Amino acid sequence: MKRDHARELFDLRPDGALRVVVVADTHSRPDPRSADLIAAQRPDRILHAGDIGAPDVLAALAVHAPVTAVRGNIDARMPGLPDVVTIDVREGDRTLVTLLLLHIAVYGPKLRADAARLARAAEASIVVCGHSHVPFLGRDQGIAVINAGSIGPRRFRLPIVFGVIDIDRDHVSMHHVSCETGDRWLP
Repeated sequence: MKRDHARELFDLRPDGALRVVVVADTHSRPDPRSADLIAAQRPDRILHAGDIGAPDVLAALAVHAPVTAVRGNIDARMPGLPDVVTIDVREGDRTLVTLLLLHIAVYGPKLRADAARLARAAEASIVVCGHSHVPFLGRDQGIAVINAGSIGPRRFRLPIVFGVIDIDRDHVSMHHVSCETGDRWLP
C-alpha cells in the first residue's frame, strides 16, 4: 500500500529541551478535561497519531502548540493529512533523535513488520502511534514505541490518557498523563 509520507524538523528550544504532547483517537470528541491538562504540560509541539474525526479537533489543539497530525483509519474525509510523518528533532544542524508518527504501528507489544520497515528506512529511533486506544511504552527490534492511548470517548475499560515526550541534548523520556486524575498514568 502506498502511503503519503511527510518530513518535518523540530528544533530544541534555546534552553536545549523540547516537550512534545502526543494524542490519538479523539474520534471528534476529545475528553473535556484534556485541553486544560495538555495546556498544563506547556508543550512546544503536539502530535496527533490519527483517528482525529473532525478538523476542529486539530484547531483546538493548535491553541496550545503547533500540531503535526497523521490520518487514521476513520479520517478518510480529511484531505491533506499524510499517513506517516518522519520528524527530525535537532539542535542547530545536528539531529538528536528521529520520530516516526503513524496511526497503526503495533500488534500488542510488538511493532508490526510494516512499521518496523518504515522506522528503519527513516532511521527513526522512536515510533509514535495510536489506533488501539491502549497506552503503551516499550521497545521492540531496537526501536522505542509510544502508543498515546486515547483522549476520545472511552473504549471498553481503557484509560483516557495522552503521552508526553521530553527531549533534551542528552536523553529522551516518555510518560502518559491521565485525563481522569491529571497525574502520571501507570498501568
